[in-house]
Amino acid sequence: MTMIDLTEEQAAPRIKALLVARESRTLDFKRVSGKMVGKALEAICAFANTEGGILALGVADEKQGSGATRFYGIEENPEALDELIRKVRTQFHPPIETISFVRLPCTLRDGKAGNVVLVRTAKSDKVHSIVDDGTWTRLDAGNREMSAAEITELSYRRGVRSAESEPMVVPLELLETETWRSFVSARGLKSGTFAEQLQKIGLAAKVGSEVQPTRAAVLLFADEPGSLLAAHGSRADIRLMVYDGKQVVPGATPNLRKTPKTIRGPLIEQIDTAVKTVLDELAQGLTLSGSGFKTKHLYPERVVKEAIVNAVIHRDYRLNRDIFIRLFDDRIEVESPGVFPGNITPANVDKAGSKARNPLVALNLREFPIAPNIDAGEGVKMMFAEMASAMLYPPQYRQNTEAAVESVTVTLLNLERPTVWDEVSHWIDTHGDIANRQLREITGMDTLEASRMLRTWVAQGVLIALPSASRQQASYTKPMRSAEQADSLSNAPDNELPKQ
Repeated sequence: MTMIDLTEEQAAPRIKALLVARESRTLDFKRVSGKMVGKALEAICAFANTEGGILALGVADEKQGSGATRFYGIEENPEALDELIRKVRTQFHPPIETISFVRLPCTLRDGKAGNVVLVRTAKSDKVHSIVDDGTWTRLDAGNREMSAAEITELSYRRGVRSAESEPMVVPLELLETETWRSFVSARGLKSGTFAEQLQKIGLAAKVGSEVQPTRAAVLLFADEPGSLLAAHGSRADIRLMVYDGKQVVPGATPNLRKTPKTIRGPLIEQIDTAVKTVLDELAQGLTLSGSGFKTKHLYPERVVKEAIVNAVIHRDYRLNRDIFIRLFDDRIEVESPGVFPGNITPANVDKAGSKARNPLVALNLREFPIAPNIDAGEGVKMMFAEMASAMLYPPQYRQNTEAAVESVTVTLLNLERPTVWDEVSHWIDTHGDIANRQLREITGMDTLEASRMLRTWVAQGVLIALPSASRQQASYTKPMRSAEQADSLSNAPDNELPKQ
């Protein structure tokens, strides 16, 4: 594993950030000692199993001092650092492939020249353990060993395990439907009984003396999979809500334009019906609330279809919640139960694409006579490209982990983006945030115009305001970046390092 050495100039902004940084869910500090190695392995394991993070070695935590008095340096025990680097290669199961070491020259607490090391661990797409030392998760400012139940839950959330392959206590005859016969005709299965055919393609398993269908088989072929799964504490339908206005108005009388529609049936029918129904609604146009004018929907049809297909294919079918499609005057929201699988985040989904949480479902949907468009990980990238070509804002992804049932929502804004947005977006991707001054420099706007534009972007949901001491110091970033590790500690060149 290679140590990357930065110059003093490259290290300066990171050292400045470390002087004021505090331990958090994505940042930990350790002085370098013999006892440090075990604790450092726990922190690296915990970062890989949560959202990723940075371990700063040679730096004491904020309780032990402030400013440069916290900089003890790796020179305090270089042998311990060497031991850590050796053990990082051998002590994780499975191996963590997303670790980089970056050495920063600095001035230590005693005034001498020295170095600190940043160990950067990205969120992993697997669940990792330390050999003979358990599986760890990251808290707000510390690490905790996970229980067996928590490890199982994380395996499902990461997509290492999938509910689709679990056998279900559902009578096989409820799956021998017209949908199954259509599938068989296209798939070319000719020999064997119905149960044997399901087993051949991995959609049934023998449990004792009984052949039971997998959850994927129920989803693909049952006439009412949602109703069958409801008896087992989960759901599988789609709910379509059409709202009057730009927000959900709570109260006894919700601001719905029409009665909510539940879309049921095997997944192939759900996708077809949901796409057709949504496109029909958009084709009719919506009369803008309070204006009397009809809005023209600019979303590319392929993008709408892909958002719905992704929700159906990648949702977590363990969870007791339906997919929700919400149409507003200015946007479409598609909410899918479950969090992003693997190491996908709202900030990297445009580059990472998608990971199949339910590969059995995705594989077998392709076998129907008229299959939905499943782009093998390229569909999300297509959505961003199509929205850009249509001069619309990019799809906005957010992950809701605070609700009783976790979910991912993609929002498609029916708003033409100003040309300056591309420059602002690039600035944020490069620098982490933007303030009024930078927007003025980019656009030539005056202070009031820049303030008005920033407020508009916040109201539209494409930017969020970061905490600040005053309005004059306000800065803004994309919602998809808000949970990411501070860029001042992880900027290029170390962000672009290859896997070691």
